[in-house]
Order: sequence, then structure tokens, then C-alpha cells
Amino acid sequence: MACVDVVALLGIGVLTGLTTVLFGFGGGFVAVPVVMWADTGLGPDAMRVATATSAVVMVVNSGFATAVTPRHTLVRLRGSGALVVLLAGGASVGALAALHAPFGPVRWAFVVYVALTLADLLLRPGFLRPCAQETATGGPKRLPTAFGAPIGAVAAFLGVGGSVMTVPAMRRAGHPMRVATALANPLTFAIALPAAAVSLGGSATPVTEHVQAHLAGTVDLRAAVTLLAGALPVIAVLRRRPPKIADRTHAWAYAALLALVVVAMLLPR
Repeated sequence: MACVDVVALLGIGVLTGLTTVLFGFGGGFVAVPVVMWADTGLGPDAMRVATATSAVVMVVNSGFATAVTPRHTLVRLRGSGALVVLLAGGASVGALAALHAPFGPVRWAFVVYVALTLADLLLRPGFLRPCAQETATGGPKRLPTAFGAPIGAVAAFLGVGGSVMTVPAMRRAGHPMRVATALANPLTFAIALPAAAVSLGGSATPVTEHVQAHLAGTVDLRAAVTLLAGALPVIAVLRRRPPKIADRTHAWAYAALLALVVVAMLLPR
């Protein structure tokens, strides 16, 4: 890996740390296009390696972010055990499918998925314009358990972690952005852990033996370590001293990041 690549990946690692804390992404949306760029020499296998590497980065980022999240925030997930199990089960299926999926369709599925999500956030009420939908007991609604398997499968297949579905859903259920994004981290961990396990045990078909030397299964270890080196210190600092962001500004920033990811995936390489 060239020195310029290392510096770039460290910088992007800092950004994944920011997105983990501020948006609950765990780094997936940022990591996929960046690892594709770093591993462009893999040709058709670049998307597969990017998705797998993203899963590993998300395991560490989301796990660490969850560990340093205040207990009074995490307690809002009490009673969500079945949802977590279904997220993990769906993720296992999605990760296995990703090992054998062709490059072109997966890349375009990623782009379409994020673009449709962005359109939904902009056009449907409840995300940019907060709505405090209260249950009969006076608290925000829970995510339906049945959502677990499909969210896990799609998220693991595309390497995006699931927060792009869970954050808007929790936002519309009545949670403010700071809570919705914080709760996305443990849910992302539930998805990323089985996906990473599948990816580490998988196999890729890189174009040269030299390239294969830094792969573990379909995971680019060098890219993953470099991204994490930039991300973890940022997560530690921001969890201790979270920035004060107005709720609506926070929501617009979330939507803007999705737009940037779509543009990055459409750029020629």
C-alpha cells in the first residue's frame, strides 16, 4: 500500500469515527467506496472485498461505540432480544450471498439502495421534520421485530451496517437524532459480527498473488487496520465530549452524508 493510500485511509478512518458517533453508521457507508478505491486493482472482486472489509470495520467501531455509550441510553433497547437475533440471522444470509454475488449488480444495488433511502428521508414526513409519535405508555415506539431479518440481510449483503434503516425508523418512532444514532451502534454490531465472521472465512479471487497476501478471506486487513487506527480515537473522544448539534441540523447532516456516498459510488475509477 502506497504511503499516500495510508494517509488517505487514516483520514477516512477519522471520518468513519465521526459517522459512527454522529450517525450510527459504524463506518460502512464510508468504508465501502473507499476500500473499493484502495483495492481497484482487484477488478470485479473490489466490491466483494470492500463489503467484507466494511463489516470488520463496523464490528470494531460499533462495538467500541456501544461499550462507551451511557447505560441510560442503551436501556431503551430493553426487550429487543428477538430483534437482535433476527438481525444477526439475516446478516449471516446476506454475507454468504455477497461472497458469490457478481460485482456490477452489487455495486448498483448499493447505489440504488442509498439513493432510495435518501429520497424517502427528503420526501416522506417524520425524519427532517421531527414527529413525536408517542405510544399509549408515553414513550417512543419500538422497531418491529419482523424487520430484523430483512434489515440484517440487506445490510450485510451491501456492507452498510443497517443504520440507514434503523436510524430513520427510530427517528419516526419518536426518538431524537442523538438517541436514534446511538442505538444504531448496538444494532449495527449485531449485523456486522456474523457478516465479518462469514467474510473472514470466505475466499476471493484477486488478480495477483501479491494482492492476495494482505487478504484474510475477503477482508483487506491493511485497509481495515488503517481505517480503525483513524476511527477509534475519534469515537473515544466524541463519546466523552459529544458535540451539541440541533436536532434538525443533525437530521439534515445525515441526509447530506447519504448524498455524498451516492456521488462517490458513481464517480469513475
